[in-house]
Amino acid sequence: MQDEYRTVAHAGVHETEVNRSRFLCALAPAATEQEAQEFIAGVRKEHADATHNCYAYVIGADAAVQKASDDGEPGGTAGVPMLQMLLRRDMRYVVAVVTRYYGGVKLGAGGLIRAYGGSVGEALDSLGTLTRKRFRLATVTVDHQRAGKIQNDLRSTGREVRDVRYGEAVTIEIGLPDTDVEPFRAWLADATAGTAGFELGGEAYGDA
Repeated sequence: MQDEYRTVAHAGVHETEVNRSRFLCALAPAATEQEAQEFIAGVRKEHADATHNCYAYVIGADAAVQKASDDGEPGGTAGVPMLQMLLRRDMRYVVAVVTRYYGGVKLGAGGLIRAYGGSVGEALDSLGTLTRKRFRLATVTVDHQRAGKIQNDLRSTGREVRDVRYGEAVTIEIGLPDTDVEPFRAWLADATAGTAGFELGGEAYGDA
């Protein structure tokens, strides 16, 4: 798994104009390829009267799924530069659709590449991105007497408490960077006089 990746903070649209052509770049986070396709379909429906609706998306922390479409623009002048911009910015789980309303002035291949790639870059700058880091899920089990103090200590040291469940004992699910697993295990044993349970789970991504 990648240690971290970047994605868009939220969906949004950024508009630019190049030689009287309007370029509207719609960006959105997409957890799956199906989500990306649904977003593209929505933009195409909204801008059915546009000259072109070109798209690019990258799914997977390792960029396993990459797709791009020129939607009638000359081959390689729209979707590919859009995809290259997403990859250059280390963007993952993201979909971009650039809608073009032709303004009567031909841009040429180089102009199109700059316009489509640039539109995505400007949209990323405008809407903002966030970094998500890989961490290990871990489960801490403590008695009710110690649970409150342990939760407070976890939060005060900036560790992410993801879930708390109350039963015969209290189960606290947290996220830890790999490098913090052993120091945390030692801290927990010290803080609870060795009475707490500690179990490592799988890997996930969270906001950095």
